[in-house]
Amino acid sequence: TNQWFLPAVRGDIPPGCAAHGFVCDGTRILVFGGMVEYGRYSNDLYELQASRWLWKKVKPQAPSNGSPPCPRLGHSFSLYGNKCYLFGGLANESEDSNNNVPRYLNDFYELELQHGSGVVGWSIPVTKGILPSPRESHTAIVYCRKDVGSPKMYIFGGMCGSRLNDLWELDIETMTWSRPETRGTVPLPRSLHTANVIGNKMYVFGGWVPQSAGGEISAPDGEWKCTGSFSYLNLDTTEWIGLISDCQEDKSNLLPGPRAGHCAVAVGTRLYIWSGRDGYRKAWNNQVCCKDLWYLDTERPLAPSQVQLIRATTNSFQLKWDEVPTVEGYLLQLHADSPVPPVAGIPGTGVPETSVLSSQGGCSLHQSPQSLPSIPYQEMKVDHPSQTNNLIPNNVIEGKEKVAAPENKVAQETMKNHTDATGFKESNAPSLLPVCTSSAQTSANVGELHDLDKQSVNPDASVSSTVSSTQTMVTQQAVKTESSSTNGAVVKDETSLTTFNSKSEAAETAYVMPSTRVNIGQTNDSQSSRAPQRPLAPVKARDRRWYDVGIFKNNSAVVSQFYLLPEESLNINSKTEGADVPDYRLLKKQDLFPGTVYRFRVAAINGCGVGPFSKISEFKTCIPGFPGAPSTVKITKSVDCIHLSWEPPASPSGNILEYSAYLAIRSTQLQENPSQLVFMRIYCGLKTSCIVTAAQLSNAHVDYTSRPAIVFRISAKNERGYGPATQVRWLQGKLTVTHS
Repeated sequence: TNQWFLPAVRGDIPPGCAAHGFVCDGTRILVFGGMVEYGRYSNDLYELQASRWLWKKVKPQAPSNGSPPCPRLGHSFSLYGNKCYLFGGLANESEDSNNNVPRYLNDFYELELQHGSGVVGWSIPVTKGILPSPRESHTAIVYCRKDVGSPKMYIFGGMCGSRLNDLWELDIETMTWSRPETRGTVPLPRSLHTANVIGNKMYVFGGWVPQSAGGEISAPDGEWKCTGSFSYLNLDTTEWIGLISDCQEDKSNLLPGPRAGHCAVAVGTRLYIWSGRDGYRKAWNNQVCCKDLWYLDTERPLAPSQVQLIRATTNSFQLKWDEVPTVEGYLLQLHADSPVPPVAGIPGTGVPETSVLSSQGGCSLHQSPQSLPSIPYQEMKVDHPSQTNNLIPNNVIEGKEKVAAPENKVAQETMKNHTDATGFKESNAPSLLPVCTSSAQTSANVGELHDLDKQSVNPDASVSSTVSSTQTMVTQQAVKTESSSTNGAVVKDETSLTTFNSKSEAAETAYVMPSTRVNIGQTNDSQSSRAPQRPLAPVKARDRRWYDVGIFKNNSAVVSQFYLLPEESLNINSKTEGADVPDYRLLKKQDLFPGTVYRFRVAAINGCGVGPFSKISEFKTCIPGFPGAPSTVKITKSVDCIHLSWEPPASPSGNILEYSAYLAIRSTQLQENPSQLVFMRIYCGLKTSCIVTAAQLSNAHVDYTSRPAIVFRISAKNERGYGPATQVRWLQGKLTVTHS
């Protein structure tokens, strides 16, 4: 949500401090040392359990071979495994905090942590090699290559009378210090900068650097300034690469301004930079604190999960896919198996439409090097259900033969509302963007039940208002309780109204990724003046029928139309790498047809561009005249069974003759093709409830598509036959599956 909030903490709340050490270990945070009130230096250690917002002052055991760390500030505090590594800092030789006698430190400590909470104690490792020189306000990171090698800690820069730009390496396994040889242009000497590891790169940003143009190291009383320069060190090749130089002009304010004493944190492949001081002079009273938040996307996002079906109607789909961390949107495309006629030409006029990417609070993200308005889409609405309703439709008939029923792999996840508008840029270089935040606090809706002994889930409670209640739909829901797993009896599919298949992209054709930029820029609820341009890469003949559905802010969408390309853009030879697509607002749109198979794929977008597409999913729109899916499914747990109940479909399309309930069971077919579930019928009758026995549950298949769940399907039958099924994923807590 990009919204700040102030948690109500309790416990041993530490005093405010500056220049402290800080590490994050799962959901706990450890803070050591720093300058506290009245200029006093500290060597206290505090632990915050962020899941409970509980502070605790911890007292580690003293090292067996020396004294514990003295009070200090400007030290480094790095986490690797279950140990924190403390190096250097600045101590005060005077016992009077008003009479500061600075002493630079280069001592090295190891702090062993207990699992989950608490610490064991300090130790002073015996190291080999030459210790780095004493310093404070340096940085230290830990990196371990995935293929070979032991973890290594890298110390860069700092202050010891004058700023430093030396690089030191500590092999943590052998405890050996060394000075690695580097290539490339070494960043200027600096202190109060930040260093973060993403992949195999250490990104260094900001800090105090020499004022002189030549960049030579100044004397202790020389002039210094804040910098906005930005570099990274390839930790595998030890080569420095400059991204933003110290003298680079930024008249449009598209880059973070010069600063020191800021903080930076890596979340996935994204680097966030917050605050700092932007002083250019030594005089302390001329420094101004920054209040801006920026992020850097260092690479394109990963491919999302396959598109999953939440609801299907005769002419629309409600879809979702798993979120990809730190992305700005998703490009959804479909492929129609039935021929879609090309458009002879682009219409001369277009009706302005509301953009799906709207900003809140008037904040918009600005991107480098330029911002373009967003793509507007009509009726490409994003749904944010607090309880995710996922579906799998199936037509089933009586029978005892075990067969694989088409499976729609879906799971309920909490949907996060990303409320900021943004810009996208595609390039090989990382993209640095500012983040707009709001001070208002919001609470997330968690769409699952944690205690289902007496509770129920209503799969229709949060249906998007864009879907009519009279339409035939297919639903899936997820419920959770802590219990043993389950099983049932099997049926054969006759006619699937909506089917789901997993197809690897590699099994289709080699899809060529766009190579020029995709820009989605500043936008409010107002209409956009022009659309961003996304390139059409050269494609094979089979690829020509992939059509854009839209670019969506969140990981769900209601699809009833897609955009048709002009006839000339369907010619393989007419579009080359980097060519522009027409204005989306001027393109004709095609409605979805009943009883038609459509294939979907989705790609995530961040500041570096469009990532790879997901595997392909295939769904079929419903056929008119069949009953809708049952709704308001409830699961009540008893000692030796569970009680399953539901309500009739909102659109029966005639008289309901019977209901059938099915349970996904274990089978050898499932081992060969995990995406193709095998179902056993456990109930058939007019009642809208049934009991699932412990014997049936003992044979259940546990689906690990996302979270462990037992899968049920319930469908209704009218004069024309069975309609789509409601699929229920019964989420399992501490899973204890009985195999008999």
